[in-house]
Amino acid sequence: MSSHPSNLAHRIVGALAPLLIVAATSLASGSVAARTAPDSFADLAEKLLPSVVNISTTQTMKSERGRERAGPEVPQFPPGSPFEEFFRDFFDRGVPKSGRPEAQPRKATSLGSGFIIDPAGYVVTNNHVIADADEITVILQDDTNLKAELVGRDTKTDIALLKVKTDKPLSAATWGDSDASRVGDWVLAIGNPFGLGGSVTAGILSARQRDINSGPYDDFLQTDASINRGNSGGPMFNMDGKVIGINTAIYSPSGGSIGIGFAIPSALAKAVVAELEQETDHTVHRGWLGVRIQAVTDEIAESLGLDKTRGALIASVNENGPAHTAGIQAGDVVVSFDGRPVGDMRRLPRLVAETPVDKTVPVTIWRKRGETTLQVKIGRLEESEQQQANAPEQPRKGGREPAGVVRTLGLTLSSITSELKEKYSIAEDVKGVVVVDVAKDSPAAAKGVRPGDMIMEAAQEEVKSPGDVSSKIDEAKKSGRKSILLLVERQGDLRFVALRLDQG
Repeated sequence: MSSHPSNLAHRIVGALAPLLIVAATSLASGSVAARTAPDSFADLAEKLLPSVVNISTTQTMKSERGRERAGPEVPQFPPGSPFEEFFRDFFDRGVPKSGRPEAQPRKATSLGSGFIIDPAGYVVTNNHVIADADEITVILQDDTNLKAELVGRDTKTDIALLKVKTDKPLSAATWGDSDASRVGDWVLAIGNPFGLGGSVTAGILSARQRDINSGPYDDFLQTDASINRGNSGGPMFNMDGKVIGINTAIYSPSGGSIGIGFAIPSALAKAVVAELEQETDHTVHRGWLGVRIQAVTDEIAESLGLDKTRGALIASVNENGPAHTAGIQAGDVVVSFDGRPVGDMRRLPRLVAETPVDKTVPVTIWRKRGETTLQVKIGRLEESEQQQANAPEQPRKGGREPAGVVRTLGLTLSSITSELKEKYSIAEDVKGVVVVDVAKDSPAAAKGVRPGDMIMEAAQEEVKSPGDVSSKIDEAKKSGRKSILLLVERQGDLRFVALRLDQG
């Protein structure tokens, strides 16, 4: 059997490619209390090794069709060359009389790691370790080979659950609490680097909440414990011998370990694995809030009166969705979800996704320069739903708009006219103020505002005329604000834009 590079237990991940190479391993995180380096990890490693497995996969590769039809390629020579006949005779050997060579299917193999999570034979690994495999074999510490079947997989978090049949209970690992781990804690890694079998490495937890652009729910733990190809899917252990992560990726210019590895935290992995095991359809059901969000910049934070840049800004709310029903509005900033702080925009989708469907949770929002807590019953995320600020949104229903033209902050604004409706394809029922020109090098131009955009709100107040926008800008300047927040619509898409006031 031959090795196939595309099926090896590593892959290129996200925006860091080609330096981010998926190579899951086992890492272990230190306990909550600070402790000195142990004299030896031998006792802990001896206890944990039986729960870590090697995973071998086999994939049948189809023969190239061109070669099946034409047979081996004959070197080209000038017509009449003595080599022409010689090589034709040579390559014709072994070709059947039908004129077609025997199609020999190839077997591509890959190696990875995993760990037993249930004595009954449930094994956890990375999805990329077993992706496209025809056969999966789990190899125990005592070299016992067991055929495995795929129970379920979750591509968004790169987690897969396998099941092996066994006559006796297997040694199983126990989930730990990744949220309780601290940067600087000791971690232990056990895996199958380069197919060598059970190997143990130690290090510390280097960082938390790393986003490596590999998926929508990136929240990786980082470690300096050695991780190499073939370690993918292995567990990360803390000093209590509990799994706090699934090792998934490394950052490396060469493909080898340079002390920067990443693991999926157990707080996320445990919930995913539980759903893959228990659900009748073996799929993951994620929570849904029903909002489109965007990042809170320094200028947006200042314009809203936030003490610092934090939270997720609600750009729009799905009608009749969980957030809409609870009273969340566009312009609110979610600063806490279910008692956990929302440090930045990317944090909110992860927290919502981990929340059980139909659970009611407290959501703290920043509105009108103060905090308000609302109770939200979480819905179920469907594949078609996207929690992004630029997702399509239905235009707002409108009324009449007064006339006028105003120039401010590098913008030329106008009320809606029949000519502008036709020029910019503005829907009949949309209301607001039309941007008809944007000055070059203005704050608005720098933020991507362009002719045809509609300004729906200024300073979180609805505007119906260019004069309304101008008045809100004057009020913001008089109050000493450095920026003003505008709600801008472009062909049904809504987003907030903070414009500096000291430049216009």
